[in-house]
Amino acid sequence: MNLKEEGLNQLKGKSTSEYFLDFHNRRLNLSSRTHLMGILNVTPDSFSDGGRFFKLDEAIKQGVNLAEEGADIIDIGGESTRPGSEPVSLEEELRRVMPVIEELAKRTDVPISIDTYKSKLAKEALDSGAQMVNDISALRFDPEMKNVVAYYRIPVALMHIKGTPKNMQENPFYENVVEEIKEYLKESMKMAKDVGIDEEKIVLDPGIGFGKTLEDNLKILRNLKEFTDLGRSLLIGVSRKSFIGKILDLPVEERLEGSLAALAVSIMKGANLLRVHDIKESKRVARLVDAILIRG
Repeated sequence: MNLKEEGLNQLKGKSTSEYFLDFHNRRLNLSSRTHLMGILNVTPDSFSDGGRFFKLDEAIKQGVNLAEEGADIIDIGGESTRPGSEPVSLEEELRRVMPVIEELAKRTDVPISIDTYKSKLAKEALDSGAQMVNDISALRFDPEMKNVVAYYRIPVALMHIKGTPKNMQENPFYENVVEEIKEYLKESMKMAKDVGIDEEKIVLDPGIGFGKTLEDNLKILRNLKEFTDLGRSLLIGVSRKSFIGKILDLPVEERLEGSLAALAVSIMKGANLLRVHDIKESKRVARLVDAILIRG
């Protein structure tokens, strides 16, 4: 680790341990700088971009655009997980995402993540070019998912959620939101390691907006450094989310500045990987915040 990387970790409140994500074709050093996961929702009803990339050609075009703008990972999802959303069938989710994964794997060498909690979909995606699983349930909704991740030996993002997407925003309550989420993620890590998933492959996500009130989300962001105690890299998704809209009283299409502000705070509090819609703008902010922290 060079002095700049060590300084970045210390200023972000982390140990000087290095965090890597190893893919088939590249290694990402998450400790060296902030990395970005570009969002590609192939759905008609996602909260921010639902319907925009539902057609195959538009989805491919957007995936290539994310790569060209500097995404380190492209996260493809075929089922909306916005509050109140209904699940879709495995067959429909396969129909939506598989052609996109297969084509993007040919057109770019940026690692592809499959955003799903369904083990059968994850397996098909991994066989067709995906190299990571992003599971909003942290391996809990589908008991076979942990075995798929262990077998393919790929990186996995484990996210906290309270309830399901359909009911998660129906009066969520915590005695201590940070400690309860930390405990949930610890249990999920143990579950993963018990089936042979390499700890170095695990990324943790406290799940902003997934079964949390406005104040819960703010507490998580204020206390993000506490999650670094878990010893794994942190993935944070704040892009265009409803807590930004509530604070600024703005619709989803006008939340770019709020998203970038929350992104900057997340980096300063310890996030290594940010899941975002707007790669170009987010990359500029991340580079500047990294430079300030490193030279601090």
